[in-house]
Amino acid sequence: MQQTLSQILQGRATVVQSTSDEITLEVAAADYLDVMQTLRDVTGCRFEQLIDLCGLDYSAWRDQSWDGPRYAVVAHLLSVSLNQRVRVRVRCPDDDWPQVPSVSHLWSAANWYEREAFDLYGIVFDGHPDLRRILTDYGFIGHPFRKDFPLSGHVEMRYDPERRRVIYEPITIEPRENTPRIVREDHYGGGLR
Repeated sequence: MQQTLSQILQGRATVVQSTSDEITLEVAAADYLDVMQTLRDVTGCRFEQLIDLCGLDYSAWRDQSWDGPRYAVVAHLLSVSLNQRVRVRVRCPDDDWPQVPSVSHLWSAANWYEREAFDLYGIVFDGHPDLRRILTDYGFIGHPFRKDFPLSGHVEMRYDPERRRVIYEPITIEPRENTPRIVREDHYGGGLR
């Protein structure tokens, strides 16, 4: 399948790699939509199903600094008729405004996955029919899966029974580090004595 994909894509995939019988294609953002349509429509591919699509933040990849583009989108495709899978990775060329074309018109399952990637990473999918937040509140500021997102926020929300509505207030919880309790009993977990 790796050679077939290389021939069909004719250089539009910058990397065609097979590791542990899993094929990964690296595609430039400018070629992404064309490659995805080819993978769906060409007889030698016929990837009928989009299994998953997610965003990635490479800002601190494997505890090292990363020189390439910070954000990427990874899609997993399945060809039921050929019993093949492929992973397609496209890197967003602009770190300040990560954007790639939408594939929701090719696979309807991409609609929700692209909305998740937009909500959690801030990746914009050009041409998406309804790109809005899906998991966080409408007034939420930021994208929680970005590696630079603060672990504790600046405001907290709670329901105020006197005002009969949800209110936002400055955070009152003191940050702390939890240390797990270490059990040092001789017969711990060994049953009855």
